Amino acid sequence: MGRKEIILKHIQRDGAGLEIGPSHSPVAPKSEGYNVHVVDHADKASLIEKYRPHGVAVERIEDVDFIWRGESYAELTGKTGYYDWIIASHVVEHAPDFISFINNCAEVLKEDGVLSLAIPDARFCFDCFRPLTGISKVIDAHAQKMTTHSLGTVVECLSRSSRKKNKITWGYGKASGNFDLVHSFDEIQNAIKANNITDEYSDFHAWCFTPNSFRLLMHDLNMLGLITMKEVSFCPTRGCEFYIALSRKGAGPDISRLKLMQKIDDELRVDTSFFRLLKLKAEHWIAHIRQKLA
Repeated sequence: MGRKEIILKHIQRDGAGLEIGPSHSPVAPKSEGYNVHVVDHADKASLIEKYRPHGVAVERIEDVDFIWRGESYAELTGKTGYYDWIIASHVVEHAPDFISFINNCAEVLKEDGVLSLAIPDARFCFDCFRPLTGISKVIDAHAQKMTTHSLGTVVECLSRSSRKKNKITWGYGKASGNFDLVHSFDEIQNAIKANNITDEYSDFHAWCFTPNSFRLLMHDLNMLGLITMKEVSFCPTRGCEFYIALSRKGAGPDISRLKLMQKIDDELRVDTSFFRLLKLKAEHWIAHIRQKLA
């Protein structure tokens, strides 16, 4: 299965869908016949202007149905219990209030609707030197009703952001070699000053995950009654991202919490040696075969 096939695994083309933040790379475009509404932070013309200097295929940018300004998706779309599916690729890690993001998606989905997520693996992107997100900060951000990123998040994101050979993402087999840091302390101090004089949203990664740290977080938030969504399916990391589908009808992870914690420990001990990479790739394909047989 390719990336697109994985994300679309639980999605029907003619079902009512919502794609959040597709920018220049929609997964389920209207041009391919998907019955989809697009949510983004700006209209089509503005997105084309923004991305044209970056050499991407701006012709893939589609009409934006709803321009998001921080409100819930129910308020934005005027709909509840309406959509069969939602796609959000590299979105959830930006949400200041993680729990509210998941619940806002659930609110506009039908009872059996599916939220399909593609999420960066912190080990293989510019977040690799940041600590993984624990449940405490996620709950605290929700209790504080965060709508912008905290000063601590801004400083951590900028001070630990790294790249490898001028790339901010990489994958298995490409995680060895020399790193360099992206931002100087002058840039960090300027960001602190800007953060202190405005309440406007500035974009950062609030949360950092490995595949199994995300699975454990979702399981625990559901068990605590903070979210209604559960894991439907999971696909381990390809390149710099992993994939998970959620639904109220999901069964949750197929392994225990303790096993998930042990897997997280294994993930953080990732070895880039040849034999370790062979083992990781074998585990990856075994997981895919199991998914096909399920």
